[in-house]
Amino acid sequence: MTEDVAVREARPADLANVLGVLDAAALETDADRVRASIDRGETLVAVRVGEAAEPDLPDRLVLGALVLVGDEIDAVAVRRRRRDQGIGRSLVAAAADRRNRLVAEFDASVRPFYEQLGFEIESVDESDGTDRYRGVRCED
Repeated sequence: MTEDVAVREARPADLANVLGVLDAAALETDADRVRASIDRGETLVAVRVGEAAEPDLPDRLVLGALVLVGDEIDAVAVRRRRRDQGIGRSLVAAAADRRNRLVAEFDASVRPFYEQLGFEIESVDESDGTDRYRGVRCED
């Protein structure tokens, strides 16, 4: 990850921008589900260093977000202009620090991302014929 980015728990004030990051990545999200994850302390956001501890800064500073529901990665996304800088990897690493086991279901297009992060991947049968995968990462 770039040195100018830190990962922290999302705050209720981050909700709109977390939803914006997820929506910009064309991920289907449910605002109530994301809100509940934030309330449980299970949503992580990537922000610029120095802004991580500033509760009153504008929410637009969220560069990436990861929504956990238990041990499942419900969604992870990074703003387009900040992709390929290690932010997504840092979000998953921070989630792994909180959970011994992470599970994710995803499309073929992001399979390399999860492979690089050490997820054990298997194909998921979809009735509509789409290529979907399920990955599991367990810490020893």
